Amino acid sequence: MINFSDKLQSAIDRNNSLLCVGLDPDPEALPVRFGTPDNPETLIAQLTDWLHFIIAQTAELVCAYKPTLGFYTALGAEGLDLLLQILQAIPSYLPVILDVKHSDLNSSTVFAQTIFERWQVDAVTLSPYPGQDLAAPFLLYPDKAVFVLCHTSNPAAQVLQHYPKNDAPLYLEIVKETRTWGTPEQVAIEVGTNKPEVLGRVRSVAPERLILARSIWSEGTVLANILKAGLNSQGDGLILPVPQDYLSHENAGFLTLGLRETINQVRIRIPSEAQACPVWFPDIPVTDAHPHTDLILQLYELGCIIFGEYVQASGETFPYYVDLRTIISNPQIFEKIIGAYAEVLKTLKFDRIAGIPYGALPTATGLSLRLNYPMIFPRKEVKAHGTRRLVEGHFNPGETVVVVDDILISGKSAIEGAQKLQSTGLKVEDIVVFLDHEKGVKQRLKVNGYQAHSVLTLSEIAETLYDAGRLSDRQFQLFKETH
Repeated sequence: MINFSDKLQSAIDRNNSLLCVGLDPDPEALPVRFGTPDNPETLIAQLTDWLHFIIAQTAELVCAYKPTLGFYTALGAEGLDLLLQILQAIPSYLPVILDVKHSDLNSSTVFAQTIFERWQVDAVTLSPYPGQDLAAPFLLYPDKAVFVLCHTSNPAAQVLQHYPKNDAPLYLEIVKETRTWGTPEQVAIEVGTNKPEVLGRVRSVAPERLILARSIWSEGTVLANILKAGLNSQGDGLILPVPQDYLSHENAGFLTLGLRETINQVRIRIPSEAQACPVWFPDIPVTDAHPHTDLILQLYELGCIIFGEYVQASGETFPYYVDLRTIISNPQIFEKIIGAYAEVLKTLKFDRIAGIPYGALPTATGLSLRLNYPMIFPRKEVKAHGTRRLVEGHFNPGETVVVVDDILISGKSAIEGAQKLQSTGLKVEDIVVFLDHEKGVKQRLKVNGYQAHSVLTLSEIAETLYDAGRLSDRQFQLFKETH
């Protein structure tokens, strides 16, 4: 009988992945394309369709699935039926970690029997406070495993977890204690944090243990730092969560694929770096780093910027693909992008901000709120009824408007929008975009009377990603040859 450790390693090797997906029927996270949680009679069916969609999108890209029991029990008897159905739908070669945080000593024996014998899950998460007695009934199954929670990310828990002092916190004592409960194949550690230093301290205390990371996705987190802190010297020993917002996206598989490749590019460097020097240094020297390095890395890690061979809307094939539409679903990244735009706009003179439909409308709205300037926008198509306005919003002829767009490829949408604004008596001098593809479009805009500004250029992104180890030599060379 194959044990959990071997099954997990087999899945990691098969799919070349350290990613884990949470299969949680959370009504509040249900994508609208699967329905709304308003009708109890259809809710279970809608959640079922969504979970099956997630499995279909990710089964070839992850190493494990992690259903949270609480979401299923909250749905009552139908929820438990749904759990059993989902467990059957998971491919047999992928291990299942049941997320329970079980803490009741009296029910441990019967609960272990239920989940390991009847439900056939491969591992379970446990609370540490009842001690080894809680884990003992689960460890009677030699082919199964337990993940003991040692640290969570919620701020209120820090009072307990970092007690009595930071150089000897309780969460590290828990790690040390659980190492005596069983072998590395049977006893692993669960760590919720977005701080590399916490993961690094756990790794230093338990270099041989598998770590299940969670809650790593938050503002300011650099995935490379999380990986370097949590991976062992062989570039393994860490399971990472797929972001929840990926699982609600219609292109969940595409986003997960990009994240897997990002992780793997860091993983392959870990063993050689460990042999060369036991001390970790940042990927990019601080003095040489691009001022938006963190933003570039996070966009890459979210799958907004990917490199490969991709057919564009124009029919051309580029060695990259950029899709910024998903950033509005990530408030932390979106806020950073608004801040980067604002730095450019603060150097310009204007009376109003105009967003180009539809991609730049959320950005223009954010900038209007951030900088306290009124917003307008040129309609993409003129209404055949009502006022038939060409430009929406209040304005006065003769005022100067700065145009905001997302990506500068051909410049067509920006020029058309600017011309609509000018036809109503407004002045347009500056067009600001987030990303310039550097196809000579800034010069084209200049010929038409507009000064173009960009937060980033594609070359800056490629060079930053290459310096950070996200792009291989071949990818970077191909970019330079075709760009």
